[in-house]
Amino acid sequence: MSELIYKQQIELSELINCHTGRDGAQTTAIPSLYFARYSNITEPNYGVYKPSLCIVAQGTKEVLLSEERFRYSPIDYLISSVNLPVTAQVTEASFEVPYLAFILEFTPSEILSVLREDRMEVYKKENPKRGMYVSKMDTSLLDAVIRLVRLLNNPKDIPVLAPLITKEIIYRVLQGEHGATLGQIAIEGSSANLISDVIEHIMINYEKSFKIEELAEIANMSVSTLHRHFKEVTAMSPIQFQKRLRLQGARHLLLSESIDATEAAFRVGYESPSQFSREYSRMFGLPPKEDINRLKETYEQRIRA
Repeated sequence: MSELIYKQQIELSELINCHTGRDGAQTTAIPSLYFARYSNITEPNYGVYKPSLCIVAQGTKEVLLSEERFRYSPIDYLISSVNLPVTAQVTEASFEVPYLAFILEFTPSEILSVLREDRMEVYKKENPKRGMYVSKMDTSLLDAVIRLVRLLNNPKDIPVLAPLITKEIIYRVLQGEHGATLGQIAIEGSSANLISDVIEHIMINYEKSFKIEELAEIANMSVSTLHRHFKEVTAMSPIQFQKRLRLQGARHLLLSESIDATEAAFRVGYESPSQFSREYSRMFGLPPKEDINRLKETYEQRIRA
């Protein structure tokens, strides 16, 4: 890490620290900007990464996309270019040096706006790449990120300056080594853009049954081409993608509502409670009831501590 990046990371850490008084993910006055703070190494967290830029100012994090592992720390940044179900874990954090992170969400239209203004060339016919990647941090990107966070100290400037700085941040990412991968998502008719349409369809309708031919029609691709491109972007098949969403959705229901595993299974689209229990155990390591009891016990222990 260069001396300049090191100084920038210290400033970013101090800014995030000022705006996060507790552990967990936290919103800010800038609608697309979030912070995360954790004072301990965390349990694996199952969720969906939205299209976003993730920067670790302090600590280390690992993200598992299917069987593919992405590790990033203050010398890197992570991009998720589409909605992706992942398993994430803070692997380096302490009370004295908490994990601190910056998350900026963006939309394909914001990406497209930058591409048009800069007249950047992104080719429609290129095969799509993985929808998640880690790149080395650079000073220009970090400078823009710090300026965006500083706006939280001057709320009146946010409506005018936050969109401008966000556009600059997207521009810096597009200029990076994997920028074309992000750009592909925004180009209408590109393979990556068409796969993102399929992902969106599954996200909205994950509890419903579908035929692979229906997804192929949405993408205007053959079934074999859809399978290949979908796996290139998400590291999993459409059915595997849907299954992860269903299981994550069921776990959320079990934690937030007073329902049993059978009801949760039916509500996320399973027809067989026994199949649901098997697949739940395979993903989370324990049967539904035992897993939820363990999670609640862990939470109560942390509250008491």
